[in-house]
Amino acid sequence: MRIIFLLVPALFLASCASSPPKNINNICAVFDQRGGFMNNWYRASLKAERKYNVPREVLLATIRVESGFDGDARPPRKKKFFGLLPGKHISTAYGYSQALDGTWQRYKTETGNWGAKRGDFADAIDFVGWHHVLSHKENGVALDDTYRLYLNYYLGHAGYRRGAYKGDASLERTARKAERLAGEYKSQMNSCGR
Repeated sequence: MRIIFLLVPALFLASCASSPPKNINNICAVFDQRGGFMNNWYRASLKAERKYNVPREVLLATIRVESGFDGDARPPRKKKFFGLLPGKHISTAYGYSQALDGTWQRYKTETGNWGAKRGDFADAIDFVGWHHVLSHKENGVALDDTYRLYLNYYLGHAGYRRGAYKGDASLERTARKAERLAGEYKSQMNSCGR
């Protein structure tokens, strides 16, 4: 009997782990894997869509491209001391949204969501919606234009206005990937009734 009392909390904690879903290219499968009582990504995505009027497929594609749905995602580290010791991360980006420290702090200040964590999916998708609305307000990008919203997201609003993406074939490919994924996610959600 004592083993059961120890095993139940351990199983509960293991189910809350932030390892990414297995099939991140199928949003219905992602929702199925994260549909439990304590971690319902479907509801979080629906709430963010309604709050910001940004289609869920755009929000989800942004997170997919940024972190691969990995709540612990971080950018690579710089090599230090001839590669013998780990260096610092090349950026402060962290979590599902890969939000930078300063932008995350601005989000918390402007939304009043002081307890928000970048490793929490509901907070991260809310952040993405908030950022996409800023892209709409500051740069006139349509809320369903995944390609341009992603460029704003990656470069920041000033970088987008400067056209920093022009000539950056890699970044443009990544923005097209986000656009393609949003289309696939929309089709998948329609087919699975989500």
